[in-house]
Amino acid sequence: MIIAVVGSGTASDELCALAEEVGREVARQGAVLITGGLGGVMAAASRGAQEEGGITVGILPGTDPKDANPWVEIPIATGMGQARNVIIVTAAHAVVAVGGEYGTLSEIAHALKIGKPVIGLRTWVLAKEFAEQDENIIAAFSPIEAVNMAIALAKE
Repeated sequence: MIIAVVGSGTASDELCALAEEVGREVARQGAVLITGGLGGVMAAASRGAQEEGGITVGILPGTDPKDANPWVEIPIATGMGQARNVIIVTAAHAVVAVGGEYGTLSEIAHALKIGKPVIGLRTWVLAKEFAEQDENIIAAFSPIEAVNMAIALAKE
């Protein structure tokens, strides 16, 4: 089972704490964590997963694997810039979005487009034109709830 954690490369201490706990829970549940491999939410989730003995994969935008944060066990340099976002969500069985900026929004959109479950923890709220809020991003209210939902939906 592979769970992606996506979020901003520069995030508040509060969002990083949530992401770190998400990473810990991913590892506790025996899943592999995949992120964009850089800072902020990505580093915090990787740190949490690694400290729990989990496997961490970073899909990097550049060509140098050394650009990965120190908690990425398996750095994959793509040289693809933001296009690597498609790889992250395609490789995952489910996506947990923690906070996030426009890069995270693109990951959410790609995941939804290809039918991957997206769990949101203090992230984007979407609405289509003339519609209520898009219910495809499933809101979670804690890191443990987010991971439990991601694992359950990925198994379906």
